[in-house]
Amino acid sequence: MQRASESQIRQMVANARTVVVKVGSSSLTKPSGHLDVGKVGALVEILAQRAKRGTRMVLVSSGAIAAGFGPLGFDSRPTDVSTQQAAASVGQGVLMQHYEIGFARYGVRVGQILLTADDTMHASRYRNAQRTLLRLLDLGVVPIINENDALATNEIRFGDNDHLSTLVANLVRSDALVLLTDVDGLYTAPPSKPNAKRVGFVPNVDGILNEVTVAGSSSGVGSGGMVTKLEAARIAVASGIPVVLTSAGNIAGALNGEPTGTAFAPSQHRDSSRRLWIGFAANPRGTLVGDKGAIKAVLGGKASLLAAGVLEVHGAFSAGDPVWIDDEDGNHIAKGLSGFDSDEIPHTLGRDTSQLKRLLGEEYAHPLVHRDNLVLL
Repeated sequence: MQRASESQIRQMVANARTVVVKVGSSSLTKPSGHLDVGKVGALVEILAQRAKRGTRMVLVSSGAIAAGFGPLGFDSRPTDVSTQQAAASVGQGVLMQHYEIGFARYGVRVGQILLTADDTMHASRYRNAQRTLLRLLDLGVVPIINENDALATNEIRFGDNDHLSTLVANLVRSDALVLLTDVDGLYTAPPSKPNAKRVGFVPNVDGILNEVTVAGSSSGVGSGGMVTKLEAARIAVASGIPVVLTSAGNIAGALNGEPTGTAFAPSQHRDSSRRLWIGFAANPRGTLVGDKGAIKAVLGGKASLLAAGVLEVHGAFSAGDPVWIDDEDGNHIAKGLSGFDSDEIPHTLGRDTSQLKRLLGEEYAHPLVHRDNLVLL
């Protein structure tokens, strides 16, 4: 099936019932790095107007650290983790105060949600976050989401809110994702280059990677860059969600379906929340190494991973935990939920279903990873 055209994608965004908007620190701050109340107010006005028309709006907002390092007396964004966390603790309250005051002017309520990567990596926490967000939306509240920078460490963090926004879009089953940055779209090269051209439409995000040259963040107040935004777009469109990447000043046009920024076409198929969680949020606890036959069957898309085709098991995990499925060269082929505890699996390796039933019992005669719990990478 042919992918939708740019005009169709733009119209999908304009008609979206649930929209996730992600705004970066650089879009909310002055050149000095301090929070720009005027920019916050301008963004709030557009989002509140859309919410008043009945759209379920979710805002993923950076800016806590940027809002906090000024009041703490720092001239620029701190680089050490503990000071960043202290700045986030101060700045998150400042940021939310401005959002609450701004949205209240239009009669719109907001609610704060602070997430860590752990909240999306564990199935039970993922479901809890999903229930809370959906209930807020049902109540007409605009959830304002940020990574819990005051508590997250470098070992367990999203690293940027671009990634977080895609997971949130999946959590709320969003119809569109709008990524706001300090440039007005994706360019074939950094916009400062003389031959750089804006890319208005990306029908295939994987294909565009060979046509553009992108860089990381250069603003000094954020942690992302065009690389992370392209990765966020890749995850979102693979989840069936159309994406628009543009500058904060173009938010109104983007939400109205105007040809601003860069639109990314979604894939035709959208998986269940469970499979999306396995594919994009779950943190594997171990690895199952398949032989060539097993990997070929898994890549076919309709086969479970059977003990007969598994050569090795690595890591300590329980039944139901996410695991990598690797080929013999160590390449990640898929992610899935293990059907057994890791210490049970060595006894099953290389045995077919009839052997497992005869030697170990009926309870062992099922796949190590069932195809319904397996997502190809």
